[in-house]
Amino acid sequence: MTSPITAIPDQKKVGMVSLGCPKALVDSERILTALRADGYAMSPDYAGADVVLVNTCGFLDSAKEESLEAIGEAIAENGRVIVTGCMGDEADAIRARFPDVLAVTGAHQYEAVVDAVREAAPASQGPYVDLVPQIYGEDGGIKLTPRHYSYLKISEGCNHSCAFCIIPSLRGKLASRRIDAVLREAEKLVAAGTKELLVISQDTSAYGVDVRHEPRMWHGHEVRAHMTDLARELGQLRTPEGQVPWVRLHYVYPYPHVDQVIPLMAEGLLTPYLDIPFQHASPKVLRAMKRPANDARVLERIRNWRAIAPDLTIRSSFVVGFPGETEDDFRYLLDWLEEAQLDRVGGFRFEPVAGAQANLLPDPVPEEVKEERYARLMEVTERISSARLAAKVGRTLPVIVDEVGEPDEDGDVGATARSQADAPEIDGHVFLRNVPATLKPGDFADALIEDSDAHDLYGVVG
Repeated sequence: MTSPITAIPDQKKVGMVSLGCPKALVDSERILTALRADGYAMSPDYAGADVVLVNTCGFLDSAKEESLEAIGEAIAENGRVIVTGCMGDEADAIRARFPDVLAVTGAHQYEAVVDAVREAAPASQGPYVDLVPQIYGEDGGIKLTPRHYSYLKISEGCNHSCAFCIIPSLRGKLASRRIDAVLREAEKLVAAGTKELLVISQDTSAYGVDVRHEPRMWHGHEVRAHMTDLARELGQLRTPEGQVPWVRLHYVYPYPHVDQVIPLMAEGLLTPYLDIPFQHASPKVLRAMKRPANDARVLERIRNWRAIAPDLTIRSSFVVGFPGETEDDFRYLLDWLEEAQLDRVGGFRFEPVAGAQANLLPDPVPEEVKEERYARLMEVTERISSARLAAKVGRTLPVIVDEVGEPDEDGDVGATARSQADAPEIDGHVFLRNVPATLKPGDFADALIEDSDAHDLYGVVG
């Protein structure tokens, strides 16, 4: 007698809306990887999803409002919504506005999110689905970035108590990952096709402080959980083609040991790029922010760094309109920027955030003054950026290709690339004309720079 054919149950599908910073994007990747290992499929739209996850951002009130709008859209389009991320500690407020949400979990609570999905849309278990391999954490998983670049999160949380920030209350104190686990993940990412690693955390320079820079064995030798050891080891990675992958450091506080990674950039083992959150330059404002306030020493170090690695790019962000900021404080910042000549600068108007100490400070800056100062900040930094990019015209620079276009009416093909001075999503581009037919996303190339503007470069593959 012929046995009846057993149908494989349809996979339940999960949709994901991921908001906020790259650290949140990594959280989303880990959640989706865990769900895939449970037998769930991913849905690219609301209509095909059995449940939708919204990974929220709660750093600023404007970000919270964007998160709430995303939750509302997901409920309207799908109706079955689970909320996670930095707004997770405001579950009562979320439920008050959206009583139909199925569950609310906090930042990087991966198991709680997976449990909520299992309860809301139980995976269809069967004799074949049960054989899906368990793929968690460092053993591989879903990427939400293009294949050629990946974020490498080295820690959670932060030990700082900046007056304008609530990250420690959202994500807790610094919790560093094991150095061997970080390096194993980086090695596997590069072996799988990653050409650019973007090292992220809340405070990359403090990596390992919480575990007293605990050493681990890695490929026959001991390495410490320390930024300098991590940087040296990442500089030894090679792609399957034998190329040195770009390794880009983000969220680097200018602690003294940062000086030790600059020679690695000069040697070509690290990408000559530092993302340093200076936030301001006025000593008075920095003290009010509860941040380091030795601006003269920082300028000296920047000069020394550039003497060692002339192609070093420094990106930063600054807050204008912090409570108590005077016109003299703001002018001090502009003068500091003129001397520092930072390559990439982002500006933010101060926003009170529920729970932040800065809300209690006297002398709030009027909104119209914030706007006027923000416009002046952007004018100065745009002028500096234009001059620094113009100095690159005529040079041949290494680039990584993000996208290759379709042929135009003359058959010419253009491409969008980035130089070592350009982190994905936040910096500029290198727009290439008439590229070779063999060029594809993820390729390294040498580009002759022909023109520039305030943010981007234009050139041709040399």
